[in-house]
Amino acid sequence: MAELRRLAESVDPATGLAFANDAPAVFSTFLERNAPSRGEVMLTFTDGVPFLRSGQVQEYQLEQDTGLISRWGSITEPERGSVDTPAGKVEYLAVPLEGGGEVLGVFVVAQFRDLQTGPFRDAVVAAGTVGIAVLLLGSVLAWFVADRILRRVKRVTGTARAISESDLTRRIELSGHDELAELAKTFNSMLDRLESAFASQQRFLDDAGHELKTPITIVRGHLELLGEDPEERKETVALVTDELDRMSRMVNELLLLAKAQRPDFLHPETVDVAGLLQELLAKAGVLAPRSWILEGERQGLLRADRHRLTEALMELAANAVRHTEQDDTIALGAALKGEEARFWVRNQGVGIAPADQEAIFERFERRGANRRSDGAGLGLSIVRAIAQAHGGRVEVESTPGESTLFTVVLPLSPQNLERGAT
Repeated sequence: MAELRRLAESVDPATGLAFANDAPAVFSTFLERNAPSRGEVMLTFTDGVPFLRSGQVQEYQLEQDTGLISRWGSITEPERGSVDTPAGKVEYLAVPLEGGGEVLGVFVVAQFRDLQTGPFRDAVVAAGTVGIAVLLLGSVLAWFVADRILRRVKRVTGTARAISESDLTRRIELSGHDELAELAKTFNSMLDRLESAFASQQRFLDDAGHELKTPITIVRGHLELLGEDPEERKETVALVTDELDRMSRMVNELLLLAKAQRPDFLHPETVDVAGLLQELLAKAGVLAPRSWILEGERQGLLRADRHRLTEALMELAANAVRHTEQDDTIALGAALKGEEARFWVRNQGVGIAPADQEAIFERFERRGANRRSDGAGLGLSIVRAIAQAHGGRVEVESTPGESTLFTVVLPLSPQNLERGAT
């Protein structure tokens, strides 16, 4: 109502003069400037009788309540209240317009609450009705779809229950191209990996048990026969220590192979190929008196685990030493070609028979002239595990009686390779 008071104190736009307590002019101007909202009525009174009104409610005319109209026309203080009408509850605010110390008129704004909230309520009811209908229809459709899906899920569940640790050969037979079929394919792929892992684990445990049995038997036998002679005790201690060292090396190699399956096995860094080959040459030179040489381009940078890569190449160098004689030539080389980095160890020697070239990478395998080597037969398995952890492979080319070439091949990509001259 502050706007009404400000208007009464201002100038009449029709005459350009102050309203000067002209209540009819004030009310007329105010109603021209302000339109009531839906369900709202504005009434004005002068000299205690209705003057002008704005807004229309067809359901009920407030003027029909003569008692209410009479009370509104005679108020002298602002009044807020509500009345019940055939059109519902009406809330009102009645404010007297004062001037010159007397009441010039009364302004009333009345709101029919039921008419204001009715459309919203009707919309809510309509939306609720439609929502319930859609929900019922959707529930029926969902029941049919769910029943079809659940039948297929039960097939998957039944197959999964039939799978056990001792029998991983079962597979889920489910055709189609939907998400459930994709889930079945993914589950079958997981079973393939699990079956392979369990088979490898079982073979690994069997081989490890067999290989550890011999040194344990040797140690136990010598300790049981240990006499009092100092010289004999010295020889026995040396033999037992040697066997225990061999067992320790075997256990460490087994642990390395086990760790190769872990995601944190590698710690990549930028590796300078030329610098790595120079380090390998220096380390390999102390393995045995051979003619060690470098070959290949040996230029570039790549991302790899320097420690693991060195470990693999030194294992190949040690393997070359075991198959060569003093002053034989052993070459270390590297080259970055296309999308691959290739590191190799080449040596003269007895070579490897074609039938054995795949088997030598299996655990505890010893072939050819080195069959009685002191090693556990895990070296080349470690080389292959390190290469595969990098996403690569190991290749072997050998001509019996002439030479052997082992190559560690690592894939390159823009993310793990920085090419450039060193």
